[in-house]
Amino acid sequence: MPNITLITENLADQLIPAIGRASAIYIMTSFVMNSGVRILAPYLREAAERGAEIKVLGGDYLFVTQPEGLRSLIAIHPRVESRMWRSRGTSFHPKAYLLDYDNSEGLLIVGSSNLSHSAFRMGMEWNLAMNAVAEPFTFQEAFDKFMRNFYHESTFPLNEHTIEIYEREYNSHHQKFPELVRTIAEMEESELQLPETGTEARDNTVTEVREVNRLEPRPAQQAALEALQKTMEEQYDKAMVVMATGLGKTYLAGFFAQRFRRVLFIAHREEILYQAQKSFQHVMPERSTGIFNGQEKTTDADCIFASIYTLGIRKHRETFDTRAFDLIVVDEFHHAAARSYQSVIEYFEPAFLLGITATPDRMDGQDVYAICDGNVAYQLHFIEAIERGWLSPFRYYGVHDETDYSQITWLGSRYDEEELLQAQMKDSAAANIYRAWQEHKQTRTLVFCSSIRQADFLCNYFRGQGATALSLHSRTTEMTREQAIPALDEGRLEMIFTVDLFNEGVDIPSVDTLLFVRPTESLTVFTQQVGRGLRLHKGKEYCSVIDLIGNYRNADIKLSLFRVDEGKGAKSKAEPFLPEVPAGCFLQLDTEVIDLLKELLRKRQPRKEKLRWAYFQLKAELGRRPTYLELHLQGRENSREYAQEFKSYAGFLSWADELTEREQALFERYEDWLREVESTVMAKSYKMIVLLYMLSRGKDQWTKPVTPVETAAFFHSYLTEKEYRKKIDFSDSETLKLWDYNEEKTAKLIAKMPMTKWAGSSKGLVRFDGNEFSLQFEVNPDDASMLHAWTEEICLYRLHQHFERRIR
Repeated sequence: MPNITLITENLADQLIPAIGRASAIYIMTSFVMNSGVRILAPYLREAAERGAEIKVLGGDYLFVTQPEGLRSLIAIHPRVESRMWRSRGTSFHPKAYLLDYDNSEGLLIVGSSNLSHSAFRMGMEWNLAMNAVAEPFTFQEAFDKFMRNFYHESTFPLNEHTIEIYEREYNSHHQKFPELVRTIAEMEESELQLPETGTEARDNTVTEVREVNRLEPRPAQQAALEALQKTMEEQYDKAMVVMATGLGKTYLAGFFAQRFRRVLFIAHREEILYQAQKSFQHVMPERSTGIFNGQEKTTDADCIFASIYTLGIRKHRETFDTRAFDLIVVDEFHHAAARSYQSVIEYFEPAFLLGITATPDRMDGQDVYAICDGNVAYQLHFIEAIERGWLSPFRYYGVHDETDYSQITWLGSRYDEEELLQAQMKDSAAANIYRAWQEHKQTRTLVFCSSIRQADFLCNYFRGQGATALSLHSRTTEMTREQAIPALDEGRLEMIFTVDLFNEGVDIPSVDTLLFVRPTESLTVFTQQVGRGLRLHKGKEYCSVIDLIGNYRNADIKLSLFRVDEGKGAKSKAEPFLPEVPAGCFLQLDTEVIDLLKELLRKRQPRKEKLRWAYFQLKAELGRRPTYLELHLQGRENSREYAQEFKSYAGFLSWADELTEREQALFERYEDWLREVESTVMAKSYKMIVLLYMLSRGKDQWTKPVTPVETAAFFHSYLTEKEYRKKIDFSDSETLKLWDYNEEKTAKLIAKMPMTKWAGSSKGLVRFDGNEFSLQFEVNPDDASMLHAWTEEICLYRLHQHFERRIR
């Protein structure tokens, strides 16, 4: 084909043959219509069956995308990965089709055609088709941009559960704006162009390159290095380090990398890659380094710093052998639950995987502990760092926000954008914010807003009061980000209003005031934002944190940030929701805020409802019922509470109406057994190892009796294959002698404990006669498979939790 071709009709005639040749197919379109999916479905299915990589990104802008179109999309083939962009009221209008072939050829089509019958067959459309050979740089840039958008934090995976959530919002929007229904119907045939409302701020940030005065690890880094060494000695092959912003996580990774031959460092921002490269060069000047991103493709250096968006493309990661790297470091590890990271982590087989982050999502959003097998080698909360003098103290001011959020529609995970803006963009609200800022500000302020329009509105109001302020986002024209940061640092600006440009990757140590004028929906994001003000800086005594608190959902969640853990430090005796703060810091709340938090505490969801909410949040993310271990590693609530409240995970599922009629009958039939497995006392892991051996015999054989002798080899192997298991449960005076396998002695141990002890405490559910260990209840053959699965879930959960608790 020519280098560039104009296509004004029947795009499908060009697109379908290209799909037939492609090894990778990436589609990004504003609106996903069922008619368009039906046209491409058979060809995408055929491509998936031959092994092509297929990714489709649609958008929820104006709720034009049809839920039935999304359902048709996810039904094409399991290999088709589909996500949706949450536009939050701003414009999302891309229409791009990228097709890569096994050779160096490829095709990029960009223009006006959405994923609809009209756009492919009937409508008047203008699209440009570009040959990748003629424009390789543009083609590669398009791939990189697509991957950034596809796995952006504003996207979510499409599955039946997330589509149901979208469908509720879709129906609600159409009821509010019935005239749009007619537009949607017409659009199926005539693809109307809808008005634009602008684009959301893009999170392109600049990372300060810190000069290194010495190449010796700081105290926090040294402690983390020692913990990592211990982790490796215990035969872990992956771990996470959680260290507050400003403590040198990148240099820690550099120091740790000295003991490995080849290293891959993965990040999601270009600036972080180059900063990390310089940090590693300071630590290991003798090593060769290189960048692997959209523009550079270094493959033979000792240390490679790679963009996750580039590695997320299959042909790029397959440039490397699966065992090419001895160490892989994942920066900002809290992003690692995203599919973009998972495809890379699943591909490579390093000797060790290290995740570094300041904000693991244990308390908010999808958790990443599962990726490192629950192994947190080292954790240093920012409050502990303040206590040690490694970060700046803070003064927190909770200022009452009079906005009545109870009158704003809650859409399941956020407030309605337009209704929220109507409440925020009032002079009275701005005046309250300005008064609080005037009272508590210092010299340089970052202001975190919920939208570009709110940032612009408040910036204009503050300017009207005489402040030197800038609203900084993707549409700002008066000053670039590169100009704005030094202007704030040097005092030429008093404040910058932004949405999310400063959540990660940017540090302005001189910032001494943070102003929050948005509802806090995520403790993770709040933690990142607070970290922007805590770096040490000459002349900076403390950081002022000015936080507008109203009756929005999760208003009290942010105060938990200031509590290192529930076991350290007494809670305030005056108010149960007030945490202790380090010396040199203080926390002050308006009287109205205290009253508000008391009311929230009084109305707090009952414990059972909180557990239900956490379960359904995870189920929506996974697209299926989570296993018990997944609930523990990825859920928002403490997994032990499910057993405490419902006696077993199956008991919770029954209460939450998550069981089918057959499952419910099975639960009622074997409830005593499920509770026994869940609650039997475990000073050591022995009971669950025996049970795991029984389960390993298969769904049809697992209920048959076992003897200590036949269990011995499995039992010994399980406890000795991991160093940490040996040290925790197999190294006392009696078992230390059994490190070298001896069947007779191991069987004798098993007979003594756990078989005899479990039989004595199980209330007749299991029996040990000195030779055989057996279940003492009948299992219907038709029930064996399902009961096997449920028992195995509990068994694996309890083993993981047992060792995890003792390692930490």
